This record gives sequence, structure tokens and C-alpha cells, in this order.
Amino acid sequence: MAVVVTAACAPPPVVTPPPLPTWEEKLADILRLEDARILRDPAPVVAPAVPVLPARGRRTPVPAVAPPPPPPDLTRLVADGEARVRRRAALAIGRVGLPEGAAALQATLRDADPEVRQMAAFALGLVGNAAAAADLRAALAADADLRVRGRAAEALSNLNDTEAIPGIRDLAVSIVSSGALASIDPDDLSPTLPAAPEAYRLALYALVRLKSWDAVAAATLDARGQPVAQWWPIAYALQRTGDARALAPLLALASSPAVETRAFVARGLGALKDARAAATLLTLADPATHGPRIAAAAVRSLGQLGPTTPAVEARLLTHARDARADDNVRLEAVVALGAIRARSATDTLLDMTVAPWASLRAAAMQALAAIDPDTLITALSGQDADAEWSVRAELAATLSTFEPERGLPLVRLLVNDADARVIGPALRALVRLGAADAETVVVRHLAHDDVMVRAAAASLVAEKKYASAAGALAAALDRAKADTLFDARVAVREAMVALAPARAADVWREGLADPEWAVRRHAADRWRTLDAAADVSPMRPAPTGHDAAFYAAPSLVSPPYSPQLYIDTTRGTIQVELDVIHAPVTSQSVMALARRGYFDGIVFHRIVPNFVVQAGDPRGDGEGGPGYAIRDELSDLPFLRGTVGMALSWPDTGGSQFFITHAPQPHLDGRYAIFGRVVAGMEVVDRLRRWDRIEKVRVWDGVDPSGLR
Repeated sequence: MAVVVTAACAPPPVVTPPPLPTWEEKLADILRLEDARILRDPAPVVAPAVPVLPARGRRTPVPAVAPPPPPPDLTRLVADGEARVRRRAALAIGRVGLPEGAAALQATLRDADPEVRQMAAFALGLVGNAAAAADLRAALAADADLRVRGRAAEALSNLNDTEAIPGIRDLAVSIVSSGALASIDPDDLSPTLPAAPEAYRLALYALVRLKSWDAVAAATLDARGQPVAQWWPIAYALQRTGDARALAPLLALASSPAVETRAFVARGLGALKDARAAATLLTLADPATHGPRIAAAAVRSLGQLGPTTPAVEARLLTHARDARADDNVRLEAVVALGAIRARSATDTLLDMTVAPWASLRAAAMQALAAIDPDTLITALSGQDADAEWSVRAELAATLSTFEPERGLPLVRLLVNDADARVIGPALRALVRLGAADAETVVVRHLAHDDVMVRAAAASLVAEKKYASAAGALAAALDRAKADTLFDARVAVREAMVALAPARAADVWREGLADPEWAVRRHAADRWRTLDAAADVSPMRPAPTGHDAAFYAAPSLVSPPYSPQLYIDTTRGTIQVELDVIHAPVTSQSVMALARRGYFDGIVFHRIVPNFVVQAGDPRGDGEGGPGYAIRDELSDLPFLRGTVGMALSWPDTGGSQFFITHAPQPHLDGRYAIFGRVVAGMEVVDRLRRWDRIEKVRVWDGVDPSGLR
């Protein structure tokens, strides 16, 4: 008989599973991975288990070590049991941008939650993998949710999938036929719309990006060729096509009560360059009736029509002479007078070359150069050099259009200007004018103290392929490695490749190891343009400068408040609500800069009426930054009036320069990071003119009131 002895047998090991991660812990992992531009952490190295023999007769359970949890992986999180995790992981995969993430997103297009499917489609457009087109076309045609179909249309346009045009057109036409646009306010600027109008606008923007006039016309015009509605996205789409057939429907929309619709009409009529639009533009150019924003756009368009009429010339001259007029309307009138070469404006423009406002002086010089260059040269010979560097820099660009014997003497003076911000434009002018010593002068400036002068010189070397620059470029690259701004490193490498194309792979491979992610990305993009199979994997992960604790901070993963920026300017205060949900890292970076006084005293260096105002550059020439770049936190939010976005040189180059939109800008959607919106003070934004100053930026975060002092 067999005897079973149980006393000496140990019970089975007890394994205690690790606690499930919380939403905040998952979000921290997602933020960290997308900022590092990787899909997953590497698998941990696990030491082999050492067997442990139980003691004879032992009855207590033998503890067992639970296996470590799998490393954070976006392609796994996109299949998480919680919809908000899946949606946020899908966006992160899009932001990372690796083609290998597309398969997980394609599978997510079949998720049970429509908001997750929407984000999967949007993210596939960011990744840009053409292999996803078939799945996106299927979603476009058959998804039960109209918003998903609209996002699929958007993604397909980002893939430049022209085969999708009929399906996108049919989606837009079906929405029009349903009557869904009938009840919408033509000036509606809501960031979130009902499903049908939302899908319609996304489909319409997609057709514009795919450059299909026939499809845009089918989606926006009725059988008589008239607009199907006065909603501003229709005016946007028609003017964005640049097609001559858009003239009649744009003219029909010019009498719309919708401000944004008329603003797009004013812009679009100029782009068509059709003299038949003059009468309508003259009407829209009245600021008393239509406001300065529309008037400025109409005045600009009048200057684009080509051969002009006395009525147009007289109206532009009236605006230019009116010292009580809105400054931006007046400035646009001066530029337009130069564009139409209005000789009747010569004396007025000559007087303006000594106007108090630097931008008006520079514009007057530019216009006068187009109309009567001899008069400008005579005037300049009797004046001291302008006190403002910006006027001297713009003068250099103006002089580049002169005959060499006229322009070169003044340009040579500007090449030696005391302000480095003038030298780059002056070097470009020297080259454009064909100076005999241009190569020598440009190569010498590769050793200049100012980083942007070196960048400008390197760009000219690349353009002209100055062979004598080879040795100076090597020295310039060594010096640029210590620059806080990375522009010279990029420009020098471009020049090296231009002079020695056979070395391109080596040059770009070295760029993949640059300490700045923006430079790595530039190098990878350039290398893949030459060799689609180039191994650019060493560029990742992106250096972020943050540890895991940064991404786990409550201000990023569970912010209780929407922080506010109070931008005190010489024209008044602009209140911005930061979007810490869609752009947490960007928001934190901007707040940190504001708290240390970085923005105090910085000017608005770029103002384009009816488009944007831009600031945040300590140099003031559009080339400066904080000495680091952050990754783009692209989102599915639209650029509307008062949206605050991060300015870029190329993807992932954001730092401190930001812009505020005067009007909706759908062509920026999904291409620039949105990190806030103006909640008070848009009238201040509208009043801003170039070189107005930020006096202080105050921060309120719901916790620390010190920033408001």
C-alpha cells in the first residue's frame, strides 16, 4: 500500500500581482514616451531565477517574486480597457510619428468608442503612413459616426491620397443635402460643433489640401453656382483654392453678414488677381463699415490685382495719408501703393521715410523703391542712417532689387552695420546684386560672432556653392556646437552637403547625434530624402531634459485648474487660458519662462492683419529663442480667432515664439501646437502693431498667486 506523506510537501508558491496602474500613472508614461518620441521603453533585463529548495517538513507558503510588469508601450496602451487611455495613447502614437505605430492605430479604427476611432484617424494623418490609406477609406465610407468619417477625410488628405477625393466629396455633399448647415450661425467659431457640420468642415478642408476644385465646387456650390451657405469655412475653402472659377461665388459672399466670411472673401479676391474684384474690394476696404481687420485684408488685395484704376489708386492714397486711420490699414495701403507702382504717391511716400513708426518708414522706402528708385537713393543720401536696426535690415532687402551700381554702395555699408541683425539681410543683398567680392565677404562671415550671421552666411554658401568655403565650414561647425541656438549647425551642414553631395550620408549621420532633437529631426528628414532606407534609428530617444517625476507631476496628469497668462502690453492686457490638457509640456515651458521674466520687454516682431500677431523672440528679428526646443504637441483642435500657437522653423522647433490668430486659420490645423486661447483682450490683439512691446507676463495657476504681482 502506498503511503502519501503530506507533512513535508510545501504549498504552491503565492504570487502577489502588482497593483494595476492608475489613469494618472498611465498618462505619465504616455507623456514621457511621446516627449521622447519613442513607442515603448526597452524591455528590462531580468536576472535568471535562482531555485530555492524548501526546508524538509515546511508547511508555510514559499513566496514567489511576481514577474515585472511589461514596460510602458503605446501600442499596448492603445488597447487598454479604459477608453480615455486608448484615446490618449492613440494621439501619442501620432505625435511620435513612427510608421511602425500605424498598425496599432489601424486596428483602433475599429474600436467600440467613436471618440477613440476619431483620434486613431487623426493620429494616422500625423504618422503619414500610406499603408493606412485603405483602412482610412473604409472608415470614410462606412463608419457609423460622422465625426470619424470627417477625421478619416482629414487623415487621407494628409497622406495626399487623391483616390479618396470622390469619397470625401460625397461625404460633404450628403451633409449639405441633409440640411445640416441650414441652422448654423455663419460666424460660428465654436471649437466643438455638432457631428454633421464638424464632419463637413473636415471634409471641406481635406478637399482643399488635395487641390481638387471640382470636388470643392461640388461641396460648396448649388446648381446655379451659388454658395450653399454663408458659413465662413465655405469662403475659406473657395479662397484657398486660388482657382479663377471661385471669383463669382466669392463675390456673392462679399455681402454676407458674417465677419469671418467677408474676411476670407477680402483675402481670396486678391489672390485671384482679377480686376473685376476691384469694386467689391473697394467696398470692403472701408474700415468704418467693415472694421480694420477686413479693411486691411481688402487693401492688401487691392495691391495684388495688377493693372489698376484711378479709383483704386486714389483710395489707397487716401488710406496712406490718413494719420487718424488704423495703423495696420495705413501700412497695408503703403505696401499696396508700391505694388501697383502708383507714381501719384511719390511725395507722400517720401515724407513717410522719416515717419515716427519704424514699420511705416521701412514700408515707404520699399514702396518708393518700386515706384521711383532714383528718388529713394537721393533721399537716403541726404539722411543719416536710420536709428532703428529693423529699418536698416529691411532697407538691405529693398536695395537687393536695385541695379548693382545703385544698390551696392549702400549695401556695403550695411554689411558692416554695428547691429548683427542687419548683417544677414545685407549679405543676402550683396549676393543678389552680384558683387564681385561676394564670395570672399560671405565666407569671412562664417566666423562672425553672431550665430544668425553665421547661419545666413552658410545658407548663401549652400545656395551659391562657394567652393572656397569648405575649410571655413568645418571651423564654423565646430564653433556652432557650442551655440545655444541651433540654426548655424543646421545651415552649415546644409552647406557642406551642397558642396560635397557624396558626403551627405556622413554629414546627416553625424547630425543624428546632435544634443538637440530638432537638429536630429532635420538631419533624419534630409537623409531620408536622399535615401528612403537610411537607418535613422540612432536619433531616438529624443533628449527631453526631464525625469519620470516631471511627467508624473499633478500639474501635468491631473491639473485642477486651467492656468492663465496675463500678457501686459503697451496696448493693454491679453488674458490667455492655457490648454494643459492638450499641451501640458508646452504650457509648463511657457509658464516657466514667464515666471523668470523671459517675455518682459520683448516686442511683437510680426503682425499680419487678419492673420496673426507674433512675439516671444528676445532678438526681435524672428530668429531667437530660449536656447532649447520642445516637441510639438499637435492636437485635433482647430485654429480659430484668438487661438494661441507655438511658432516653428520646422517640426519640433518650438521654444518661446508664439502667435495669436486674428481669424480662423484651418491650414494651420494639426501642423502647429495649440497651447491656449484668448479669453479676454482680443480687442487688444486687434490693436497691436509691429514693435509694440510686452511689458510683463503674469501667471495664475490656481496655487501660487505670486505671478500676478
